Amino acid sequence: MDDSPSPTRSAVLSQTVAEELKRLIYSGEFQPGERLNEAALAIRMGTSRGPIREAMKVLAGLGLVTPVPNKGVFVRQLSVREMIEVYELRALVFGYAAERACEHFSPEAGARFERLLAGMDEACEASDGTRYYELNLAYHELILDLCGNRRARQAYDDYVKELHLFRRRYFNVRSNMRKSNVEHRKIYEAIASGSAAKARAAAERHVLDGRSRLLATLEEPLAG
Repeated sequence: MDDSPSPTRSAVLSQTVAEELKRLIYSGEFQPGERLNEAALAIRMGTSRGPIREAMKVLAGLGLVTPVPNKGVFVRQLSVREMIEVYELRALVFGYAAERACEHFSPEAGARFERLLAGMDEACEASDGTRYYELNLAYHELILDLCGNRRARQAYDDYVKELHLFRRRYFNVRSNMRKSNVEHRKIYEAIASGSAAKARAAAERHVLDGRSRLLATLEEPLAG
């Protein structure tokens, strides 16, 4: 009898490993620039190297790790200068998305916004940065969905992938979570009222203010 895992089981295992590696990267246990040892990870997670390799591919697709030929896989490094540039582009796309979202707002969307905002408030009270980060992503995704522009959504997703490592660290600060969610509500209220100009301005300001708060948490100087 063949005891090798079925394709479905292998896919589930690889995804489980990928989620655990994401958690370890976001928590800071694996630092930017650190090499991920495939053999050590297989032992740690009680699996063969196959699921580890597949999980690495998933993480590479998310922009969290960088495969280097003949050297291995490393946790992604992004310079502060690169981060600033990505934030500027992200602000433009998110502002556009919020503006367009006004055209497709519905009571159902409003209920989803309220649930996400309430969940983020609860995460703030619990100082649960991981939960807040997940809900924050869902909030932004809702606006991109309402926008209805697939190319804008893809561009935004690409920018978010590049910023994951910086932004997860930012949401470990409780005051940042609170300020962020106040801004979330302002964007939502502008979209719900159909004020496209206000929605765009609030969304762009939210991203740029988030960038400023993030910079305050980083020790790396801007020069260079």
